[in-house]
Amino acid sequence: MTPAVLPSTLWFTRCPVPTATGIAADRGWLTEEFAPDGITVRSLQDTAPGTDPAAHFTHALPGLFREGGNVPALWARSRGERTRLIGLTWIEERQTVLVRPGSGIRGAESLRGLRLAVPVHAIAIDFWRAMALRGFDGALAAAGLTPDDAAFVDVPAAGHRGQWAAELAALRRGEVDAVYVKGARAVEAARRAGAEVAVELDDLPGRFRVNNGTPRPITVHQELLDAHPGLVDRFLAVLLRAADWAAGQPAEVARILGAETGAGAEGVAGAYRPGTHLALRPGLAPDRLALLAEQEAALRAHGFLPEPVDVTAWADPEPLRRATASATAARPDPVRTPAP
Repeated sequence: MTPAVLPSTLWFTRCPVPTATGIAADRGWLTEEFAPDGITVRSLQDTAPGTDPAAHFTHALPGLFREGGNVPALWARSRGERTRLIGLTWIEERQTVLVRPGSGIRGAESLRGLRLAVPVHAIAIDFWRAMALRGFDGALAAAGLTPDDAAFVDVPAAGHRGQWAAELAALRRGEVDAVYVKGARAVEAARRAGAEVAVELDDLPGRFRVNNGTPRPITVHQELLDAHPGLVDRFLAVLLRAADWAAGQPAEVARILGAETGAGAEGVAGAYRPGTHLALRPGLAPDRLALLAEQEAALRAHGFLPEPVDVTAWADPEPLRRATASATAARPDPVRTPAP
């Protein structure tokens, strides 16, 4: 059989959050890995001529690796795109429910009967809306409540600049009582708005924190995996290397996170708990897959997925297994002290 011709370009895309892909890109290791094969590695975020930024959501680019939120990844698979799930991470990004200063609203049980802001964005897959709904789902469930115990208020995002700008404006005007936010830029947005924290979702058990980034999938197109499994294995091996490097470089990871998220040092420190640099290594453990399956069911119930996604069937553990074996074999032997 004639070997498949290597692609001239591999693409990667990641969300502006902590990812091994972002670390590897910053270190130049993806370029370094594939340059000897004459393969250029490019970021979809470069928005170079001929690229389609929408592929970050649709994954309609066969040569693309994606490490990002699970809402678009599940949506793309649900629509029939032939992607495969090859890794998952669980990285805590601060998730909170904000309220007006002086409202006295504190604790998940206090959300009963409140007007909860749910944004509406004119995009193909409104992951912002999905995040808000799932954030409120978790907070309500932690207090033994259901979505029927609160009132969800649609907040059009058109005409507003910045993440959560529309919801925070509605909060200031008194049109809603609570807003869900997450991540580094949320810390800064909350400070600017003078909002107060009513619920710290990070303090709740894991099942109440399942959302767009928890767990966060790494996906690849089936076409690339079929034609060039070795390239997929090598890409994952670079991510494993990046995660291992990050584990010993908390200050450098914080710097990279600032660049990735577009937030300042205060936002990064406020959003990501100590130990974030230790959590970038991907895996496909059964508990992570189970939590992603819970997310899939919830997104389908909220109307975001046109068709069910069988998470177990979607996952292919073999590339990560091979990459892990390769990375372990390539790791230098520890220096041994000679016997006396």
